[in-house]
Amino acid sequence: MKIARNLFTVFVLSLFLISCKNESDNYTDPRGTDYAGSESCIQCHQKQHETSILSAHYKATLPGTKENILGHFTNGKNTFVYDQNTKLVMEERNDSLYQVLYKNEKEVKAHPFDVLFGFKHAQTSGYWKNHSFYELPISYYKSINNWATSPDYSATKANFSKKIQKECFSCHSSNIASDYVTTNSSEAYNYMGMEVHNFMNKNTLVYGIDCERCHGPAKEHVRAHLKFPDLKKAQNMVSFRNMNRQQRIDACALCHSGNDKIKLKSRFQFKPGESLSDYFQENRRPKDTLNYDVHGNQLGLLSQSKCFQKSQTMDCITCHNPHQDAPQKSISYSKICMSCHQSTQHKAATLKTISKSGLANNCLECHMPTQNSKVIRFQQSNSSAVNSYSLRTHKIAIYPAAKN
Repeated sequence: MKIARNLFTVFVLSLFLISCKNESDNYTDPRGTDYAGSESCIQCHQKQHETSILSAHYKATLPGTKENILGHFTNGKNTFVYDQNTKLVMEERNDSLYQVLYKNEKEVKAHPFDVLFGFKHAQTSGYWKNHSFYELPISYYKSINNWATSPDYSATKANFSKKIQKECFSCHSSNIASDYVTTNSSEAYNYMGMEVHNFMNKNTLVYGIDCERCHGPAKEHVRAHLKFPDLKKAQNMVSFRNMNRQQRIDACALCHSGNDKIKLKSRFQFKPGESLSDYFQENRRPKDTLNYDVHGNQLGLLSQSKCFQKSQTMDCITCHNPHQDAPQKSISYSKICMSCHQSTQHKAATLKTISKSGLANNCLECHMPTQNSKVIRFQQSNSSAVNSYSLRTHKIAIYPAAKN
């Protein structure tokens, strides 16, 4: 009886592995036949999957559904007023969500929330039209718990015409394909005497930053480990543990080192272990390296830190787990700081103003303070005040307010 039960268990397990293998083999990824799709990773990496699907990386782009969207759609919380005759209302219609423009209480335009960008601090959305993608004029900001103008949009004039290029998707998604075609569109540009338009294929969009965006194509990796489940060493996969420091930094810098470089190849082509210098080259024009914006160029700011400059091993993963969002409590980061700065002595004036526990548990507030972005600003409805989008700087330093 025991032998029969064991044989049955082996039989069921074999069916499971065959099913997984067939599922992986039959899956067609928009990125090509080398990709297995992130769903195939779950069976062996359940823990990483459970945390990563809740992360800002995974939610960098999302479908525009009620489950994913931030912001209010109830009366009194869903309206942005441009002037006494013009307003934009966030509305739900037949299970779809729209930004609807009204003039003198009559509907003028309505565009859907097709794709959502961002989740952790704010969320900007856009809509598809004729194979091009356009930013919606109103975004949601967690800092004010309200709707306000999207980046570069007016607070007094309604506009739906800002086109979002493929480069925005290259840091907020794992894939989208485009093609250059000749067209008579007024939005096309002239290239060698031809009117050319860059159309994106929305059916090739892979939402968010998925497993294979950071770890590379996994089809052969999945095949090997399903066929030989006793293998302990990762097969056909670049391991971050085996990368050198620069390779690990480049994998993160792909999207966290600003957009002021000359592009040589698409970010979507990058594979872990490759050199970022093969994809971008420094712009020859003078750069304001002392004033990198707090949004977008985390590596540029980190590179100015003495902690980073003096270390032979420090990289992004020293402080961040890419499979999950940053801890909400600053003490988690302070423990990382103190692992290298146990003997740091604060000045007497500092000790008088900050408690001993505060010094040990909250290094960030003094040495990585929250700062206003110079490139992202927004305005609320019926307000002339300009709000700044604020993020914690990655330049680790002693700031004026903390010099004692």
